[in-house]
Amino acid sequence: MRKILRVTAAPMFAAVLLLAALSAPAHADATTGTTAGTTADTTESDAEIAQEWQTAWDTYHFSDPTPPAPDSGRSRITNSISIDIDAPMPLTFHKYSDFDNHLGKNPFLKRVVTHKQWRQGPALYRNLTAIEEIPYEGMLVVSKTHAQQRLHADGFYYETDSWSEPNVVTHQKITFEPLPGGKTRVTENLTFEADAPLIDFVAANGTASHQQLQAALKQAIESGDL
Repeated sequence: MRKILRVTAAPMFAAVLLLAALSAPAHADATTGTTAGTTADTTESDAEIAQEWQTAWDTYHFSDPTPPAPDSGRSRITNSISIDIDAPMPLTFHKYSDFDNHLGKNPFLKRVVTHKQWRQGPALYRNLTAIEEIPYEGMLVVSKTHAQQRLHADGFYYETDSWSEPNVVTHQKITFEPLPGGKTRVTENLTFEADAPLIDFVAANGTASHQQLQAALKQAIESGDL
């Protein structure tokens, strides 16, 4: 998930989204749902958003961990960030891994639509779309991040693969480690893949946004708000 940028990064990211929305062929809007306007276009039904998710999955195969080919024009950067939370590991895992709990912690996230949920072995799979509204020069840029989350409660970790405009893919593995005194260390291993001219911006601001979300979730879990 879905890539949730700091407020300070919003104008540049919004500009990237606007460029993508204005220059993309017509079919791209149907896939990504990126919209520029004075009000947020979040009126699609859950069924319509689910179809957009399926189109992105079929087109971009965003769960495929294969690195981009050298001549593809794509690049990849991996970063790792950790935070210690003063709460027991099982509680922290269940609160932190529930994307509905990210609402209100990320300033742009407005909706999380779960399209499908099922168990495969010990893992719980969720196909979902996170919808963000990013203000930019009097407009709201609506960005949809299509993702699959796989929760491994038996090993206290989860994985998320995602895709969003402009063709940004992430692969994430979030682990939970018990610490003395009933605390938990949460480590996010984040891999960003994008077109080569965008990769430094995407990785730097994507990592910063995850750090901001980590701090907000830490505060909410430790205070008992979650």
